[in-house]
Amino acid sequence: MGFEISASDKYLEQAISYRALRQDLISGNIANVDTPYYKPRDIDFEDALIKEANKEFGHTKKLELARTTPNMMSGIEDDPAKPTIFFRDGHLARNDGNSVDLDVETTELAKNNVMYNATIEALKKDASIFRAVLTASKNI
Repeated sequence: MGFEISASDKYLEQAISYRALRQDLISGNIANVDTPYYKPRDIDFEDALIKEANKEFGHTKKLELARTTPNMMSGIEDDPAKPTIFFRDGHLARNDGNSVDLDVETTELAKNNVMYNATIEALKKDASIFRAVLTASKNI
């Protein structure tokens, strides 16, 4: 159990974890650019972070499924701890059935890398502000 500086720490750590998973998925897509019938995979990153933020900050707006009878089953729940992995489609498949677009994958990899580094820097900045407050409080 670690020390939590602010309520956003857990959110930032989860964002780093999701960015690392996305980096692995995109790298796998690039590695399989010549694999026949390979479909590129990705995560719904923004949706995963929204779920995590809603859980962390207590925003639980959810549309409930209407039940017409008491015996009716409830809807299927997504696991909020795991992001949804999907096959990224929309690109034309080549003759071998592979639909990996190297330009799209390298662009997504670069964007994800920038966002990963920005998230790391945000976490460092949050910690440095806390350290500055502790240092200033020693002089009181």
